[in-house]
Amino acid sequence: MEFEPVIGLEVHAQLNTKSKIFSPTSTEFGGTPNSHVSPICLGMPGVLPVLNKEVLEYAFKTAIALNCELHPRSRFARKNYFYPDLPKGYQISQYEEPFSTNGWLDIGTNGSTKRINITRIHMEEDAGKLIHDNPGNSSFVDLNRAGVPLVEIVSEPELSSAEEAVEYMKKLRSILRYIGVCDGNMEEGSLRCDANVSVKPKGSDKLGTKAEIKNVNSFKYVQKAIEYEIKRQILLLENGEEVIQETRLFDSNKGVTFSMRSKEEAHDYRYFPDPDLLPVVIDKEQIEEIRNSLPELPDQRLTRFKEEYNLPEYDAGVLTSTKEIADYFEDCLKKYNNPKIVSNWIMTEVLREL
Repeated sequence: MEFEPVIGLEVHAQLNTKSKIFSPTSTEFGGTPNSHVSPICLGMPGVLPVLNKEVLEYAFKTAIALNCELHPRSRFARKNYFYPDLPKGYQISQYEEPFSTNGWLDIGTNGSTKRINITRIHMEEDAGKLIHDNPGNSSFVDLNRAGVPLVEIVSEPELSSAEEAVEYMKKLRSILRYIGVCDGNMEEGSLRCDANVSVKPKGSDKLGTKAEIKNVNSFKYVQKAIEYEIKRQILLLENGEEVIQETRLFDSNKGVTFSMRSKEEAHDYRYFPDPDLLPVVIDKEQIEEIRNSLPELPDQRLTRFKEEYNLPEYDAGVLTSTKEIADYFEDCLKKYNNPKIVSNWIMTEVLREL
């Protein structure tokens, strides 16, 4: 029997704000542990969160760029679970009332275009992190990241291979960088994903049992983790065994996924509306102002470069791969108006030095 994979991604993108989502504390990466914290980050009694206006603007920019339906009224909820790096005992997120739903993103696959639908995008705060000292058999809590603003972008399970998943993430990172809401630095955790992977008999409409691979933070590891998980699940089914619904982690040294917790051990988050935060209400004028502030997006710019400058698809793709390179190309044309020569010079001489 032949099997085919079914993959959905939950991508967490850190927003490029200077302060956290509910407090004025710095979001700068790499500070001394627990130096970028406040009573709000630490969950001290009596403190009240205040939503960072810039977070709201960046979140709506993201949703508009990803063709989502926008909801003028949304609400924050408490996601309740216990973990050492979660000082309040809950994470502030959005659940039943996210600010955007029903978007899409087109990716290139096998010489054609495939549309991947986006279920929802919601705002939430990040948790802290644990630093493990294995020789000393100790773990230390660093709360600098607690309260850093995120958007979670949830795709439909419409990706069919590890390669498509990587292409989706690359396209997503390019858009987020273009609009200036996320630096996409995966090494620092600014962009990471949870991959939901299942397999089903080829041609079947019935989805298989999924496993969720948590916190994968590079394109290379996304591909390797998904490829391994697909092979693992197919092997189980071919041997007459069942795939267990569970959360798994990827071991980059061994190139394998391993079980973190089963469905029976999964958290019951007991979401409920956060009583300390009013519903988020944004009017049409504010939405249009945000929409009008967006730059030209990568696909639009690529099409324009091909038509306006008569560039081949490959050249236009390289030149629009980042906003900085595309801007530099057009700045150069103001000095020397020969698109093909400038394009060749940038792709050979300039990019070689970067």
